[in-house]
Amino acid sequence: RWLRQHEYVEKLNMHGILSASAGQEQLLTELLVTHGKIPVLIGELISVEIWKHKIFPVLCRLQDFKPRSTFPIYVVLHHEASIINLLETVFFYKEICQSAEDSILDLVDYCHRKLTLLAARSTKAQAVSSAELRAELLASPSSMQGDPVPPQELQKQAEMMEFEISLKALSVLRFITDQVDSLPLSALTRMLNTHNLPCLLVELVEHCPWSCWEAGKLKKFENGTWHVVPPEDQVKMTKLDGQVWLALLNLLLSPECQRKYRFDGFNKSQLLKLRAFLTDVLIDQLPNLVEMQRFLSYLAVTEPAPPKKDLILEQVPVIWDHILKKNSGKWGAIAKHQVKHAFSPTEEELQLQARRWAQTYSLDMMEALAPDKPRCRVCGAEAAKRCSRCRNEWYCTRACQVQHWQKHKPACNLMA
Repeated sequence: RWLRQHEYVEKLNMHGILSASAGQEQLLTELLVTHGKIPVLIGELISVEIWKHKIFPVLCRLQDFKPRSTFPIYVVLHHEASIINLLETVFFYKEICQSAEDSILDLVDYCHRKLTLLAARSTKAQAVSSAELRAELLASPSSMQGDPVPPQELQKQAEMMEFEISLKALSVLRFITDQVDSLPLSALTRMLNTHNLPCLLVELVEHCPWSCWEAGKLKKFENGTWHVVPPEDQVKMTKLDGQVWLALLNLLLSPECQRKYRFDGFNKSQLLKLRAFLTDVLIDQLPNLVEMQRFLSYLAVTEPAPPKKDLILEQVPVIWDHILKKNSGKWGAIAKHQVKHAFSPTEEELQLQARRWAQTYSLDMMEALAPDKPRCRVCGAEAAKRCSRCRNEWYCTRACQVQHWQKHKPACNLMA
């Protein structure tokens, strides 16, 4: 049942990406709003996040956890990425944000947790792990069957996925801040005072976890990969940089936000750090930052009035706490149950799953989503041939295909 639900989410995600690239995502947004599915997706998102924090580490420490295939585990890890990617695609629309209703508080908390992890992450180590994982773990469906993968490799794979999920959460948060005027009062209070998101965003501007220097070259993470930035493009604003600055503009320049935010000594000193980054080159790329520059100049020479204290009953997010309370003390038992019933499939069950996923990830769909031309599985050269049985692996020559056959054979037998 859960796998079927993940298939539906994955299909919606792929449909959303293709619709967005064609400028036709309005139909998908209307479908999600009409059927009230945004709160459901947010609940599912937080459920998988808790699974990764509470169940997955216990599961990796179990003595009898020696999965013959990592594919079932990967599906669960990938579920969170699929949902947050879908939300990133549709949250651009105001009606989607409004249809989230009270669960928007849970989504704000979720984004805060992800951005906190992002701010604390070692960027250089992340760049290395990205290259390793894409080369060794994520390149091929052959990982569906083969030698048992050590738990450490699974955890490394999850960490890399966590980095990309956090970047998606940044985009979702920026879309939420676009709607500050229509958000529930509790959501605004939670963003500004409970989590102090303006100061957290300043940290991201300051440390920029999606860029790093390696061997004297600047590398930036864009479109799912790290790439070297040419010297002439090093001052160019990336999409991720723009998301942070736009979120700051929304949170600091809105009159309602200025009325609610505490401009105390610490917050004021943190925000004034932004002045060093507001160069002429940056402002030329995002002219709206002129207003930010003026606001910070005014803030530097004045003492803003303390926030007005409103006597209100504040809403609180409930999904995270409800799941934790419901399953408190049961994490070990849940992990053992899942090892036995979910992550140790028989040969027949694995073949059935492989066929279903081959149908979900149709070749036409995957090729439409792929930003680059296919590469040879063996040497990495541009490929024009694919396996005629499963049609999932690409090769540049017959020689490379023959060389890779013994490794590819188990997965090919599953999917063919």
